Amino acid sequence: MHVKLDHCVLHVSDWERSNVFYRDVLFAEVVPHKGHWAYRFERGQLNLHGPGATPRPVAHIPVAPGGSDLCFEWDGPISTAISHLGRHDVEIELGPLPRFGSRGNGTSIYFRDPDGSLLEFISYAENA
Repeated sequence: MHVKLDHCVLHVSDWERSNVFYRDVLFAEVVPHKGHWAYRFERGQLNLHGPGATPRPVAHIPVAPGGSDLCFEWDGPISTAISHLGRHDVEIELGPLPRFGSRGNGTSIYFRDPDGSLLEFISYAENA
């Protein structure tokens, strides 16, 4: 028996702004769902809490917009992730630096979404 992470929840303050960011910067498929949205990736999904959404159940202390730390695997060298963020005027807050992720040692950069959640791209390409 084993389990896999299926989805987690992100809280956003502005649907349109977040949809554009996650679509363009993180290559998410923006999926409408019951009057709000979800961001689908190859192997998982971010369900969203946001304006007008009243999901149930929620965590004992629900996360606020800007309160998440999420890591996404970048499937090429970290240098291409840096160039990609630059084309979208996304400031890199930290990195590149060595990090340990689900596939072992990698190289990461950190940046923020429009609400201030900390996002990470980790690349394992240089370590293959």
